[in-house]
Amino acid sequence: MTQAFSYLRINPDRMLDAFNQVASIGATADSGVDRPTFSEAHLAARKWFRDHIEQSGFEFHTDGAGNHSAVLPCDDPSAPTLILGSHLDSVPNGGRFDGALGVMAALEALKTIQENRIKLRVHLEAMDFTDEEGTLVGLLGSAALAGHLRPDDLERPRGGRGKLLEGMQRVRLNESGMLNAARRKEALAGYLELHIEQGKRLERANLDIGIVNAIVGIWSYRLTFIGKADHAGSTTMEDRRDASLGSSAFTLAARETVMRDFPNCVVNVGRMEFAPGAFNIVPAQVDVSLEFRSPDEEQFDRLDQVLLDLAEREAGRFGLSLKTEYLGRHSPSLMDETVRNTFAEACNDLGLSHTPLPSGAGHDAQSLADVCPVGMIFVPSVDGASHSPREFTEWIDCVNGANVLLQTALRLGSG
Repeated sequence: MTQAFSYLRINPDRMLDAFNQVASIGATADSGVDRPTFSEAHLAARKWFRDHIEQSGFEFHTDGAGNHSAVLPCDDPSAPTLILGSHLDSVPNGGRFDGALGVMAALEALKTIQENRIKLRVHLEAMDFTDEEGTLVGLLGSAALAGHLRPDDLERPRGGRGKLLEGMQRVRLNESGMLNAARRKEALAGYLELHIEQGKRLERANLDIGIVNAIVGIWSYRLTFIGKADHAGSTTMEDRRDASLGSSAFTLAARETVMRDFPNCVVNVGRMEFAPGAFNIVPAQVDVSLEFRSPDEEQFDRLDQVLLDLAEREAGRFGLSLKTEYLGRHSPSLMDETVRNTFAEACNDLGLSHTPLPSGAGHDAQSLADVCPVGMIFVPSVDGASHSPREFTEWIDCVNGANVLLQTALRLGSG
């Protein structure tokens, strides 16, 4: 059955037209988009998506978490659903391709299957997940669908409780609906996602497709280096308990340690807040926002201990005390081997070069990795740019990715 469909390709001009229409919603003067979750631009993009779904003859579906999708049912009402998708929300002043490409490719795959009157053994769904980028919660829609969303996630969201409630009221969602939006595991045949790489690996290697083998785990802390405030002019260098020294030394040492001993990992200090924060006062306290990522669980745990030990060491070296606040952890998510092999088969049949690689960014796929078979593919990002108006992927690469998505859906859906 799969061989009979091997000739099928998506319509690149039709997908480009849909992509450009979505890119015009929330467009910025520098060729980016600004569509944070539940903003006017985001809601306009979602309205376009719903209208386009209905005009194309698909069933439109939404759930208690506000996920939107096009449904192409099969003949068996009891069959499971294979979901293809990504997200239409963006970071503030972001790029046109992040998320939106995956949604447009998923919708185009369904159109191609629909117009060729192909009957699969699964229902197909092209989905736009709610709040992937974390304006409000982060991976909100996919976590809800997977049954991983918890009351605490809504009580203490990263974007602030007030902002979440305001957004929910705007789109008429409620907490009960979000917390009860989970699909049954047996109702899901799998999830496939196409995304831009957001890095330079494919471009540097001149490869067409990256087949994701794992999505990195992310661990975050707030580290507080505590010293003593003193006069910056009359206190000698030897007598200072300067919190900035410990925090700065830790930042540099963390970089060196990861580059030397953890080559597949990354560490980031995204913020330092100094107190009292005046020119003429020795800093008494520095709050450090620490995040680190790894695709390997054992390595992830080891890096956690190494970095915390390092922070203690650097604090002690400058006569400081250290307070550690745990902020959260997502474990690494492995992609399904069968799905990865099917992606590779599709690439081979399409004559596309490919390589396995981990994803250094979080994606909706990680929410579903323990619920159903999940797979992701990447297409090259020019100069690795993402979360920026500079974000760009050549259209031929977008088409290649969409064809791999289509062929993989056909293979998995007809098996």
